[in-house]
Amino acid sequence: MEQPVCSHLGEAVLRPVRHVGKGCEDCEAGTPRVGLLRCLTCGHVGCCDSSPGQHAHAHAEASAHPLAQSCASGARWAWCYPDGLYLVPAAPAPR
Repeated sequence: MEQPVCSHLGEAVLRPVRHVGKGCEDCEAGTPRVGLLRCLTCGHVGCCDSSPGQHAHAHAEASAHPLAQSCASGARWAWCYPDGLYLVPAAPAPR
């Protein structure tokens, strides 16, 4: 069976993220959130789909920016909203 492929990978590069803000850019102060995602097109930080606001998803839909990467410390995954795909960097090629 063929693996699904994200058609938006050429639009951004997965890289370590260090979010220095106070949280979701769209949540009101004190709103609970589960996790944060950073848009790989413009850098907007929004709360994840498991959070009440789901602002990262709303940003992706409103802006047509397809990819967002986890802001969790040490996380190396991203999500493609249009393709509905979880993305992880490929292992480096052997030398």
